[in-house]
Amino acid sequence: PTASTRAVSGRLRGAASGKEARRRGVVRSAGRRRFGVEARGMTSYQTPDSKKEEFRKYLEKSGVIDALTKVLVGLYEEPERPPNAVDYVKRYMGAPTGIDVEALRQENEALRKEREELRSTINELNARLTEDAKPDED
Repeated sequence: PTASTRAVSGRLRGAASGKEARRRGVVRSAGRRRFGVEARGMTSYQTPDSKKEEFRKYLEKSGVIDALTKVLVGLYEEPERPPNAVDYVKRYMGAPTGIDVEALRQENEALRKEREELRSTINELNARLTEDAKPDED
């Protein structure tokens, strides 16, 4: 790993487990005890710090931290800063850019409604056909 990779990676990993975070965690847990917020007698109680640590381990195990590190290092090593860093990250991660997600959701909802209307029309027409196909019982 390059020096910039180690620096970015260290910041990402150290965000939840550094000395400062531990110090703040001690202060926070002491504050919870002082105000009686801490659960007593519950074995499944997780402190916010343990939840953060569990989530950090999950991100590391699933490769998210490494992927983000690579993206940030790539952005850092770009000779010219891209005008939109978010689009750069999306492109680097393989997400399509320039797509209006909200418009796609609205179109999807409209198409679902149209499909339901067409299904009900088909059911209605099938019912009429079976009604007309019945022999007259006189």
